[in-house]
Amino acid sequence: MHILFLTLYFAPDAGANAVIMTELVEELSSLGHHVTVVTTFPHYAENAVDQQYKGKFIHYEEHKGVRIIRTYIYVSPKKTRFVARLLNYLSFNLLSTLAGIFSGSQDIILAPSPPLTIGVSAYIISRFKRIPYVYNVQDINPDVLIKLGVLRNLLGIAVSRWLERFIYRKAKHITVLSEGFQRNLLRKDVPPNKMTIIPNFVNVNYIRPLPHDNSFRQCFDLEKRFVVLYAGNLGHSQNVEHLLDCALLLESIEDIVFVIIGNGSRKPYLEARALESGIKNVHFIPFQPWRDVPFIYASADVSVVLLKRGIALDSVPSKVYTIMASARPVIAAVDPGSDVWVLVEQTQCGICVEPESPRALAQSIQMLYSDPSLRERLGHNGREYVVQQHTPTIVSRLYHDLFTRLTQP
Repeated sequence: MHILFLTLYFAPDAGANAVIMTELVEELSSLGHHVTVVTTFPHYAENAVDQQYKGKFIHYEEHKGVRIIRTYIYVSPKKTRFVARLLNYLSFNLLSTLAGIFSGSQDIILAPSPPLTIGVSAYIISRFKRIPYVYNVQDINPDVLIKLGVLRNLLGIAVSRWLERFIYRKAKHITVLSEGFQRNLLRKDVPPNKMTIIPNFVNVNYIRPLPHDNSFRQCFDLEKRFVVLYAGNLGHSQNVEHLLDCALLLESIEDIVFVIIGNGSRKPYLEARALESGIKNVHFIPFQPWRDVPFIYASADVSVVLLKRGIALDSVPSKVYTIMASARPVIAAVDPGSDVWVLVEQTQCGICVEPESPRALAQSIQMLYSDPSLRERLGHNGREYVVQQHTPTIVSRLYHDLFTRLTQP
């Protein structure tokens, strides 16, 4: 089968979506599918297009036997501004639509969000090629943007809602990450037979239990410390400031250190707040290359997942599976009853606390700090679960079966 894959992020970009989409493409290719990827110039790590692509609008290359078509994308250092974000998405959507139309013959299109507008590109290409498209919902937008206050204009909200309904209606099929996502779309009148739950995954051969004391700990002077790790985007969704407040509450325990790794629109604010508060047990570390990720998670004693109140109902951070694969316990500060809360409780891989509660977060960290056997048991439970349920091989087979069904005459 010939598959056209539209994605904003792809290797060598190393954000969560880039890793997931790259490994999915590789797995589909290994199953015998001919995959063409239309994506952007790499830009995630530094929030700037890689130097080798400067001055270009389109570039053709190959990744492990997969044909890659890269297009220009507008990247602004002021990524917090809605207009900058919109230009970022629209520049990709315009050029990716043209690249997709002239990318050759395919049987089906897979378009993972965000952005929401990628569904429009998939629809236009599908009409030109007369093939179906599958819309993959990674985050439920515009719901998340509205809850975060990023999208406030009433006209903008109305247009986004119309666009969301249009994309759902025109897609041949929609894949969602969880039952919570499915319930959200059912409330928006998406027919149940038009949706399939296909979760994200983690490469359990790459992210695996490794020695606690490793090169990453040595490099950043973390030996003999109890490491509380947050690794990921430092944006509006995460409310990492509550982790800073939690760190203040635990300053008296000298060997506990909070390690915050990543980039994002709120990183300057968070660093300034930590400096002004005089917090001494927090280390900010820049975004790290993918090759170091297994050692980063192995260096942690516990890892935290943070989401602003209300956001966990529309988002399932893939980092949860990464933490579980590393055999380290999860502390999830998310909405009760959300998919992440249910996952952590059912698998007994960690502790759930109310979001935006530094005191509850601190109490959970103290509990795990005092009980090494509990940490080991929770970490083991998480690892066993993802090995059985969330590997690239398992998930790619679900996509294979779906594509086969949708393209049968």
